[in-house]
Amino acid sequence: MPNKLLKVARGKQQFSVPTAAEMRLLQILWDRGESTVEEVVNAHPETERPHYKTTQTLLRIMEQKGFIAHESRGRVFVFRPLVSRKTIDYLSVQALLSRNFNGSVSTLLIKLLEARPFNRKGLDELEAHIREHRKRYELGDRE
Repeated sequence: MPNKLLKVARGKQQFSVPTAAEMRLLQILWDRGESTVEEVVNAHPETERPHYKTTQTLLRIMEQKGFIAHESRGRVFVFRPLVSRKTIDYLSVQALLSRNFNGSVSTLLIKLLEARPFNRKGLDELEAHIREHRKRYELGDRE
């Protein structure tokens, strides 16, 4: 089965959800702000370092998708992220909801609760977020 890119519409633009390999490189660029290919490669643990050419190719693909941009500094390209962590988090959750949960936020939350035990603090935080969401959108207990 071919590996299809997940796309999520946001406004009039359509963004691809980054692959796992692209996410690793985005994490490095978000943490560093900007980097050359060599700096991206060297930011990986020594035992997990990707090949230079593979990294260079992946960065070019990410640039075509609009995740990053580069500028020339002498003989090297310096890459920087164009998308924020928050944007990618949003797109990833939207894609997950669409692909796995038929768009149902409540089903996703229930599955998260069932998947792994929450401690009291985690449940309190979740309840606080739900109360804040109700207030923000004036949902109350009408349903």
